[in-house]
Amino acid sequence: MALVISSAVRHKLSEKNPPITEEDIAQCFANRTGRLLIDDREQNLTNPLTRWFISETDYGLTLKICFIPYNDGRLVVKTAYVPNKEEVGIYEAHGAK
Repeated sequence: MALVISSAVRHKLSEKNPPITEEDIAQCFANRTGRLLIDDREQNLTNPLTRWFISETDYGLTLKICFIPYNDGRLVVKTAYVPNKEEVGIYEAHGAK
């Protein structure tokens, strides 16, 4: 697994509250226990399709991670942020184990 985060996305993540680092994202991937969900909303369609999940960092920060997986092993991060209640509900209903 090779996380790829563009400079534009890194900048966007650094401006979030709280700021989100590559280490935070890597921890969420490592701590993930549920399944990946697909974002199939028309305005967010990508090829390959964007996947997402909700997980915690090692220090308990809950994040929603959105990324595009490629066949060569790259995971291109689109965004990461603290999820809202609706997103948590969707993940609990369809993605959490």
